[in-house]
Amino acid sequence: MMKRKFRLAILLLTAILPGPLKRCIYRWFFGYHIGRDVRIGCVLLDCLHLSIGDHAKISHAVAFLRCGDVRIGDHVNIGPGNIFRGGVTIELGDYCQLLRLNVINAIPDNDCTNAPQSNFRLGYGSVVTAEHRIDFTDQVTIGRCTTIAGRNSSIWTHNRRTGSPVTIGDFCYVGSEARFAPGVRIGDCCVIGLGGVVTRGSIESNWLIAGVPARPIRQLRTEDYELIFTKTRPDLPDKVLEDERNPFYKPVAGSVTGS
Repeated sequence: MMKRKFRLAILLLTAILPGPLKRCIYRWFFGYHIGRDVRIGCVLLDCLHLSIGDHAKISHAVAFLRCGDVRIGDHVNIGPGNIFRGGVTIELGDYCQLLRLNVINAIPDNDCTNAPQSNFRLGYGSVVTAEHRIDFTDQVTIGRCTTIAGRNSSIWTHNRRTGSPVTIGDFCYVGSEARFAPGVRIGDCCVIGLGGVVTRGSIESNWLIAGVPARPIRQLRTEDYELIFTKTRPDLPDKVLEDERNPFYKPVAGSVTGS
C-alpha cells in the first residue's frame, strides 16, 4: 500500500513538470515508452505499462487510474477531462480521438462469476466525442473509423454477476444517447439512430438500427454511406477510405485496398 501511494505521489508531481523533464521521468523512472513529438499536459498516467506512439497528444485533466497495459498509437488525440480506469489492456489505434469528458471504466475488483476479460480496443481512425460512458469490465471492441457521436451514449458489459463483451464493427456511426447492453455485437457499416437501445443479439452489417428496443429498420442507402465513409478527422490519411465496403471508392486495377 505504501509503495503504491509513493508511486502515485511521484506521478502527480511529474504531471506538473515541464514537458521535456516530464518525458524523461516517464521513460527512466517508470519505464514508459514515449514516441517522437508527443505532447502531454497535466495528467495522471497510472499504468502498469504504457506506450505512446509518435505525434500523439494528451490534453490536461486526463487520468489513467489503475490501468494495466496501455498502448496509445501514432497521432492519437486525447482531449481534456477523459478518464480511463482499470482494465488489463487499453489499446487506442493510430489516428483515433477522444474529445472530452468521457469515462472509460472497468471495475478492478468485480463480482462477476465468469472471469470477464477487461480489454478496451478503439480502432484506427475512430472517434469518441463527448460525455460518453463505456464500461469494459468485459471486453469492448470498437472497429476502424467508427464514430460514437453526440453525447451521453453508454456501453455496458456486465450485469453485476456476469460479464459479456460488446463489439461495434468498422465504419459505424452511433447517434447521441444510444445504449448497448452486455453481449451485443454490431456488424460493419451500421448506423445506430439517436436514442437507440440495443439490448441483445448480433446484428449483421449494412443496417440502420433504431428504436427501443433497437432493431434493424432497413438496409443502408446511398445517403447513409456518405455519413459513415466521411473522414473522422481532417488529417486522417486518404488511404483509409480505399476500402471495398465503400461504395464511393473505385479501386484501380491491380491496386491493394486497406491500410
